Order: sequence, then structure tokens, then C-alpha cells
Amino acid sequence: SDAHNLANVDTIGFKGDLQRASAFAVRGDVLPTRVMTQSEGIGSDFTHGALITSDRDLDVAIQGDGWLVVQDANGQEAFTRSGELMIDANGMVLTRDFLPVVGNSGPVSLPPYEQLEIGVDGVISVRALGQGPESLSEVNRLKLVNPDVRQLIKGEDGLFRRRDGAVEAADANVHVVKGALENSNVNAVASMLQVLSSARQFELNVQMMSKAEEMDRASAQLLQLN
Repeated sequence: SDAHNLANVDTIGFKGDLQRASAFAVRGDVLPTRVMTQSEGIGSDFTHGALITSDRDLDVAIQGDGWLVVQDANGQEAFTRSGELMIDANGMVLTRDFLPVVGNSGPVSLPPYEQLEIGVDGVISVRALGQGPESLSEVNRLKLVNPDVRQLIKGEDGLFRRRDGAVEAADANVHVVKGALENSNVNAVASMLQVLSSARQFELNVQMMSKAEEMDRASAQLLQLN
């Protein structure tokens, strides 16, 4: 998990994974002191990452709490903080992972335009081709939501969803910052130290087991001499 966090230290909108180590008894014909340990994910760190100025018209960052809504690979709604958006040849608004961004009534599709504006409330306005500068008109609105993070679960695709699978209603109180992106909330130094610490602990445990094996062989030899 720490290695995964470290690998995503520069991933836009990434939320670090939290983990813990659990010990459990080894089953079978062994001494009762034999235990195994394993790490398990226990959730995500929902603290906000730092905002980075990008100056792209299609880049948006969530201001404070909230999420953008996208369609996942199965066509279901999911949540992300990654607002590095783009438009394909058909006018569909997509994330950097080519997932459709959801608006008022499904995926957002834009007509050909000369100018695009995204308001703090997620409203998308465009100036159509051949129109004058005063003809900026609203064409859609990003679906912005703010579910209780205690009800969210992170999928293997990095997207978040409600645990109960329900569709979240839009929240007009969620705002965005245009021309900005939210960086990963992973602390690179802390994650690196944790990775090194885990590797060192593993090395020490292996050395301890090796020493125990040597002592066991030495004890067996002494018993043979007697």
C-alpha cells in the first residue's frame, strides 16, 4: 500500500490508501506461538491535496469537499477528484482516463465551439462557431456531489463509489476552481520512510529466523555429543 501510494505521488486527484498489519495463528500441526501477518487496506485518506495552477480551460479542481461524477467502464456512476478533462472528436467530455464526465442528464457532450467557460458552480458555457463574443450560452453543467466519505469505498480502478451502490444526488454547494488541478495527497517523504522501514523490519526478521535456525542446529549437535 505504501509502495502504491508512493507510485501515485504525482497522480492528479489521487487519495492515499490506509493500511494496517494483522496477525493470525498458523493452522495445522505447529506450535501455538507460530503466527503469520498480513497487511490489509482499511480505507482512504480523504484530506485534500494542494491545488496546482494549470491555466487550461478544461482543467477543474474541486474547491473543498466534493467530487466530480464519471461513468466507469460498466456505465455506472463513480466519483473522482481528478479534473484533468479533455474533449474527444465527438464532443464528449472525458477524464484523462477516457471516462465520460457526467452532467445534467448523463455524459456531457458539447457542440463545436470557439470559446468555453466553466463556472464555479460547474456550469459549462460555450460560444458556438461563428458567433460573436457576446453569445456565450449555457450548454450543460457538471454533476458535482458531496457524499459522506464514510459511505465511500475505493475500487481497483481508483474511483470511489457509495458502499450501498446508490446514485448520489447533485449538490449545488460543491464548487470548482477553473484552470487548476488537485495534486495527490500522498506525502512522498513519509511514504518513502515507511517503505524503507518495512523493508528493514523484514530484513531483521529474516536475520532473526536465520540465527534461531543456527542455534537449533548447534543445540542438536551438543545433544549428539552427549
